[in-house]
Amino acid sequence: MELSSLIVGLTLALGLFELNSALALNFSWSGLKQRVGLSEARSGAGVSSEALSVKCKLQGTARLPAFSMDGDYIIGGVFSIHNYMQTVKHNYTTMPEPLRCKGSIDSRELRFLRTMVFAIEEINNSSKLLPGIRLGYQIHDSCGSVPLAIRAAFQLSNGLDPVFYIGNNCSQSGMVMGIVGESGSTPSISMSRVIGPFNIPQVSHFATCACLSNKQQYPSFFRTIPSDQFQADALAKLVKHFGWTWIGAVRSDSDYGNNGMASFLQAAKKEGICVEYSESFYRTHPRSKIQRVADVIRRSTAMVVVAFAASGDMKILLEELSLEPSPPRQWIGTESWVTNPHMLRFTFCAGAIGFSIQQSVIPGLRDFLLDLSPSKVAVSPVLTEFWEDAFNCRLGKSEEIDESVCDGSEDIQTLQSSYTDTSQLRITNMVYKAVYAIAHAIHNAVCQKTNTTTQCNKLTRIESKQVLTQLKKVNFSQNGYDVSFDANGDPVATYELVNWQKSKSGDIEFVTVGHYDASLPVGQEFTINRNLTWVEGSTQVPVSVCTDSCPPGTRKVLQKGKPICCYDCIPCPEGEISNATDSPDCFSCPKESWPNAERNTCFPKPVEFLSFDEVLGIILASFSVGGACLAMITAAVFFRHRMSPIVRANNSELSFLLLFSLTLCFLCSLTFMGAPSEWSCMLRHTAFGITFVLCISCVLGKTIVVLMAFKATLPGSNVMKWFGPPQQRMTVVSFTFIQVLICTIWLVVSPPFPMKNLTIYKEKIILECALGSAAGFWAVLGYIGLLAVFCFVLAVLARKLPDNFNEAKFITFSMLIFCAVWITFIPAYVSSPGKFTVAVEIFAILASSFGLILCIFAPKCFIILFKPEKNTKKHLMNKNQS
Repeated sequence: MELSSLIVGLTLALGLFELNSALALNFSWSGLKQRVGLSEARSGAGVSSEALSVKCKLQGTARLPAFSMDGDYIIGGVFSIHNYMQTVKHNYTTMPEPLRCKGSIDSRELRFLRTMVFAIEEINNSSKLLPGIRLGYQIHDSCGSVPLAIRAAFQLSNGLDPVFYIGNNCSQSGMVMGIVGESGSTPSISMSRVIGPFNIPQVSHFATCACLSNKQQYPSFFRTIPSDQFQADALAKLVKHFGWTWIGAVRSDSDYGNNGMASFLQAAKKEGICVEYSESFYRTHPRSKIQRVADVIRRSTAMVVVAFAASGDMKILLEELSLEPSPPRQWIGTESWVTNPHMLRFTFCAGAIGFSIQQSVIPGLRDFLLDLSPSKVAVSPVLTEFWEDAFNCRLGKSEEIDESVCDGSEDIQTLQSSYTDTSQLRITNMVYKAVYAIAHAIHNAVCQKTNTTTQCNKLTRIESKQVLTQLKKVNFSQNGYDVSFDANGDPVATYELVNWQKSKSGDIEFVTVGHYDASLPVGQEFTINRNLTWVEGSTQVPVSVCTDSCPPGTRKVLQKGKPICCYDCIPCPEGEISNATDSPDCFSCPKESWPNAERNTCFPKPVEFLSFDEVLGIILASFSVGGACLAMITAAVFFRHRMSPIVRANNSELSFLLLFSLTLCFLCSLTFMGAPSEWSCMLRHTAFGITFVLCISCVLGKTIVVLMAFKATLPGSNVMKWFGPPQQRMTVVSFTFIQVLICTIWLVVSPPFPMKNLTIYKEKIILECALGSAAGFWAVLGYIGLLAVFCFVLAVLARKLPDNFNEAKFITFSMLIFCAVWITFIPAYVSSPGKFTVAVEIFAILASSFGLILCIFAPKCFIILFKPEKNTKKHLMNKNQS
């Protein structure tokens, strides 16, 4: 916007001589109004006609329009029939030459111009729109430049008459009611700043800069083509739709390109799209600047290039790229160039996609465009130049020897150019609608509708301000196309998605593959209804990303100093997952879940406990059952030989009770296996504690019996009567009752309970029995240890007593094994993880039980079964005597 203002200022300063007539005329009008107003104030109604007939004269020479026709009301038109303006050198000493255009005629712009003429003639022949009124036109060539566009705006504001009189109402020739044009945004901005203060409406068919929607700066500007703001949003959604997050961007260094690209970049940022480069250029820039932009495109890593450029600028860039082909690029274009037939010759752009104005049909337009003959062409310098360029001949005598003269055989019906091609009427329809919009505004200002007819008075003098007011209200349909403007002077934004595809003949053609309608609800604006062809004719969507997507199981970490689309993929840490592509973060699994190997989903942690199915459980269970069976077999042997001296000499009642308790000790280890439950947790520890105390109590009782027995053999000893069988039973019961009391208090206060241990292993759950009260557990073990130590001390004291069947030395060895096992059990129990804690406890139970049964009963069973000769009273007495 600042650029256009600067250009306007410089043009006004440097080209004052070209605009002097317009400025002088406007100043003359102001002065005359003051003089006439003063005269009326002094003389009232008695003002003479001579005072009102003030002569006004334009300074300088008016530039004739390229096409004109007189009428009751005049519509102006400004088109870029030529693309360049001839450079004028100022020496500030002589009058410079008038501004002129250079280069060949743009046949597409000529079609726009002729469409305006066609629409006006169609309206003049209509009986419904402006009946009885003839519209005229004045159409100027801006050469795509700001200075000539400003000059055309001033000239359309002033009229063409070099001399006229205030009060001359006999003709309204030269009074422009509205202006159609210009094609470019920058010239349109300049024009709107000139004609806006005079309330002359301007309706552009191709100026899409979003800045023109600002009614404070451009109050009289309208357009039949959507604003670039809608196109920028649509392009960003298109790029996002195909997963392109790493793109390049080029734009025209003009209001159209700069504002449009700014809107696109803002929309792209919201969609998470990153831009590798953003380069600007203009058709008049030196070739070195164009080459630099082309080199940036060639060296870039972005596969997709979004070009927000005018058609003339894009042509220059593509010509430069064609000299040294770049790696394949997927081009995304705007409506300015993506449907321009001239661009189809750049075959390396095959597969380009972009948004364009909807394709349309205008009945009768093709016949009108082709209704040209040499005689009609000769009266127009513009048509003459077009004819001569198209057929490569000269109308009239040729001054060049090698140039041929047009002989009248030229047939425009056979001409292949943008002028004659009406298969892709898109922007052309915008011109058509712009003319009809102004015509409807004039109709509403001068016509009165009765019950059956519409009456229009061509002598009604209206000002452009009235047309401007009516233009804001127009709402009609022409050839099936709705025309209306919102508060910003913009129409409803609808686009077609166009794809450059190769036809069966090998030529590139425009194919409509989708639509975009900004009036639809969010998320429903964009539709694709057929397959697209991509760069190099591929049917696979090209990939354009800075970094490949991070798969599930990883997270994105931005690369330092680079856009957010450039990142590294870091595997999720232990215990965390990411289950989406390009996840910015990993998150922890629930407590009872653990990631899989890929770390993209959480699975329930495997539950671990010492089961009967695994090898360790089978081994321990086998030893447990085997130990119980061994105890029962030993009991059976003792019962079978209960009357034998060796059994009777070793207190058979305590022996059977000891074997019973050992059987329970072996079997209680089974309660430590399997999945813990509330009852199993309470049973395993209490059963273990009570059965072991019962076992140790029996061993202690046997040890005391041995000591008391030899004490009783001393003269005068009466010890045995105080430690007979009743006292032995009471001793066992008393010691056992104390353990029962400890276990009862433990179960009442804080019993063991099943729990899921999640801390030992992160990747699995250990099902175990929590102690509930650690004091209770260690009290049970401590009591067992106390009895074992006491028993061990007594056994050591009695180990050398003279008796062939003395059990003291065997009890000593059994207690030694028992204490060794349980002393080593404590550190092993504390340090063993998971189910091995239970295995250690079972091993301690089995080891100590086997130690007792083997040390105490194995020697006796060996004598009973294999040395029966020693199982006699005689052998016992002989041993004692020796």
